[in-house]
Amino acid sequence: MAQGERSEIAQKSLSSQMPDSRWVALFWITLAELLVMSVWFSASAVVPALEQAWHVSGSAVVWLTSAVQLGFVIGALTSAIFGLSDRIRPRILMGWGALGAGLCTAAILLFPDGGPWPFLLRGLTGAFLAVVYPVAVQWVSTWFPQKRGLAVGILIGGLTVGSALPHLLTGLPLLQNWQGVMGGSAVLAGVSWALILWVVPENPIPFSAPVFRWNSVGAVLRNRPVMLANLGYWGHMWELYAMWTWLPGFLLASWAPTLPRLDIGQLVGWASFAAIGLTGVLGALVGGWLADHFGRTAATTVALLVSGAMSLVVGLTFRHGIWLTLLIVLIWGFSVIADSAQFSAAVTELSPVSQQGSALTIQMAVGFLITIASINLVGVTEPVLGWSHVFLLLAVGPLVGIVAMVRLRSRPESTKMANGRR
Repeated sequence: MAQGERSEIAQKSLSSQMPDSRWVALFWITLAELLVMSVWFSASAVVPALEQAWHVSGSAVVWLTSAVQLGFVIGALTSAIFGLSDRIRPRILMGWGALGAGLCTAAILLFPDGGPWPFLLRGLTGAFLAVVYPVAVQWVSTWFPQKRGLAVGILIGGLTVGSALPHLLTGLPLLQNWQGVMGGSAVLAGVSWALILWVVPENPIPFSAPVFRWNSVGAVLRNRPVMLANLGYWGHMWELYAMWTWLPGFLLASWAPTLPRLDIGQLVGWASFAAIGLTGVLGALVGGWLADHFGRTAATTVALLVSGAMSLVVGLTFRHGIWLTLLIVLIWGFSVIADSAQFSAAVTELSPVSQQGSALTIQMAVGFLITIASINLVGVTEPVLGWSHVFLLLAVGPLVGIVAMVRLRSRPESTKMANGRR
């Protein structure tokens, strides 16, 4: 029996003996992830204020988000190549990553007039987050060799709420300026650091993260089932972060002519938090449950179909009724994240143990590079196509993902996923 198989059997045996502690661990890890991820979109939530304070265009400010994506990719590759998650305990790596992301976000307050340094700090923020989110997924996975889809779905739900938190902060009276939102996000990241280091319980199962190996890259690229799962993820990522980044701008442009300008910023903040965070966490939970019970390809295909449909129709609601627009973006927020965790879970199930680290690294690095392209494509083409048509571009991602999932489902290897449920 291979060493990886023996380790998996040992994990299942130990996890069955600690049903209570693993749910406690999941709660605290998810809460810590929720808090630290608030720094990711802390700049996107206050783009109008930054445009005025720094005297820059919206297309320039959006690079405050793209810089995080690029920093995340560089950080993830660096961590994988040097095997940081295999050399450093997850508690230490994730904890200090959270603190670093918080400190980089707080440091932007030292530059009230903007300049190049905030963009560099945002890139460093993404690099620190690269040892938070992936480590959290791997950490939770060791606690849940069974019911992994639901557990990782809960974690992704926390990530989703955390990513939406800055939009909620913009609606609080004490934080209705860009310094308050970014400073508040930095404080939340500091709380996350404390939770990770001193509150999350220890896992009795030895943690050994999948290791990235250059000599495994070719084998991963030739593994058709794994690459189909990756293709589904990349289609999902094309849509996800562009939707999260530009939704507030869409709502502001749609609602501003018909609502009192005094309240519009607060209303857009609350609506964005509801669409990205509240319905998003429900989508992540439902997606995880559906994947565990009906199969990963079935759950991801449905989620991609619904989210792709919403990207096609949301533009039709532009300035045609506040409640209709809100309904569509709530459905969009629910479905756009429902499949996210399942692509990573599928790769771990379809890959040999020796290739899992390389497969996950390729999946994540390419996925976040794709988000830079889609985020900036929406920003560049919106003045040409208008808000009523620009989100049509995002439907390409779900279409590619659906084709990949249908093909994966038709392959015999798909029975390796979700305990035989395709």
